[in-house]
Amino acid sequence: MNRHIFALQQMARRSFTSSARRQVENKVPEKQKLFQEDNGIPVHLKGGTFDALLYRTTMVLTVLGTAYVVYELGMASFPQKKN
Repeated sequence: MNRHIFALQQMARRSFTSSARRQVENKVPEKQKLFQEDNGIPVHLKGGTFDALLYRTTMVLTVLGTAYVVYELGMASFPQKKN
């Protein structure tokens, strides 16, 4: 067990102190081109299917939450009479 922890520490140390850096492709120009394109799609939906799914999920949860709050306010404003 200690050997695995030591190996993990050594790997972490090497990855942080290594002078050789990984080359990461710069995707910023591609993303800028995508988001600045004038195609009539709102910017919050230009990311694709995941953005549309996230937007719809947020809207459904917002509507359901609002309906629940209105229902609870109605129930609180008209309390049931106790016999």
